Amino acid sequence: MLEQSPTLLGYYRLLLGVSQKAFYSSETGLARFKKLETHGSLPPSLIPLLPTLCESLSAALADLIRQISPAVTSRDITELPLLTLGSQFQGANNNTIGRQATVEVFLAIAEIVGDHLVSRTDVQLVVENSSGRTVLITLAADPDVRIEEQFGDELRSKVAIEIKGGTDRSNAHNRAGEAEKSHQKARGEGFRDFWTIIALRGLDRGVLQSESPTTRSWFDAAHVLGREGEDWDSFRSRLTGEVGIPNPAA
Repeated sequence: MLEQSPTLLGYYRLLLGVSQKAFYSSETGLARFKKLETHGSLPPSLIPLLPTLCESLSAALADLIRQISPAVTSRDITELPLLTLGSQFQGANNNTIGRQATVEVFLAIAEIVGDHLVSRTDVQLVVENSSGRTVLITLAADPDVRIEEQFGDELRSKVAIEIKGGTDRSNAHNRAGEAEKSHQKARGEGFRDFWTIIALRGLDRGVLQSESPTTRSWFDAAHVLGREGEDWDSFRSRLTGEVGIPNPAA
């Protein structure tokens, strides 16, 4: 079918709910097939590779079918085109998810430092720590959250926190790269510690570390957003240590 109508590859991609960027990447090895979808052409050199491509697509689509419960119906078949809308809206949806995750993390931080708050707005928490110094925790951009402490007339940049709320594993490494760019910018502004909150399930932290070497601490977004789990406990402990207040869980 792909030989007769190469553009069908785009339809199968959309059925799987995968964006072009993620599908035709160097990681998937499918970049060479992009012309089938975008130009409707099939270079002769790719014809011998079609059986392997079709096997991979069939396996992924079969997994999609198996996840439909209790069984595939005629209505499911009729509405298959609706599935293709998913990846078209994915970019906008990912931005929404990212913003929401950032706000939720900021609210979690507010809960942790709540007993030591001097003042609070939607974008900044002002804390008096155990040494009597003022600590500012600010919701911003590049980095998403800034932790700064007042020493006399000097405001010292302490921790830069990047928050990546997306859960699409195929795009996780891009998110790590984005975090690295932000952390490098924060380092240039004088921050000394760099944390990244990202969905870690099914991912190799060692690989992520190679993609964001500036990140010194990784926290699973699911733990932090859910306020439970090993990474939540670690995040709460590290945060209170950097702010200079007692850990409420201790």
